[in-house]
Amino acid sequence: MAEKLKLAVFASHGGTDLQSIIDAAQDEDYPAGIVLMVSNNKNAFAVQRAKNARIPTVIWQKKKFDDDKAYAEYMTNLLNEYEVDLICLAGYMKLIPVEIVRNFKIINIHPALLPKYGGKGMYGMHVHEAVLEAGERISGATVHQVNEKYDEGKILAQWEVPVKEDDNPETLQKRVLETEHKLYPDTIAKIARGEIELNG
Repeated sequence: MAEKLKLAVFASHGGTDLQSIIDAAQDEDYPAGIVLMVSNNKNAFAVQRAKNARIPTVIWQKKKFDDDKAYAEYMTNLLNEYEVDLICLAGYMKLIPVEIVRNFKIINIHPALLPKYGGKGMYGMHVHEAVLEAGERISGATVHQVNEKYDEGKILAQWEVPVKEDDNPETLQKRVLETEHKLYPDTIAKIARGEIELNG
């Protein structure tokens, strides 16, 4: 069998998207596996999820380094040590240093249909509030490649989610998350199998 794609998953909070990848990777036929989990928040439940799955976990915080260069170099060395093929951002709330963006393939999942409702400040519940305020009838989730600008990388996959008349931000978020949990592992598998190509 071909060697599995080695993933590093970065998460800041609950880690439900991380869990969806952990669950998918339990299938022997799934063509990718998580070799490293990175968080900026030692109290994130994502950290516990990774430990429960016996995935090596690192807390990466800028304040622990002398400067930006040392901060980026530490993670670059770690990713190389684990021979990471693809970085998957799963609710990661920190900007990735440009050196890492330029040297590694990185994807992210966003809770809307990009290019709508992306960019600075558009994360979490803010996205769903904006979708409802605009009176949209369709929302969804997007997996995109990460470049040096927020949410502007190549769109790799999108699944639509209908917006219901009685939706509030919480109910819409719940349905979009359910879609994310299927879309993200599915897209990663297609990347691993060469069915979706990344830039660079």
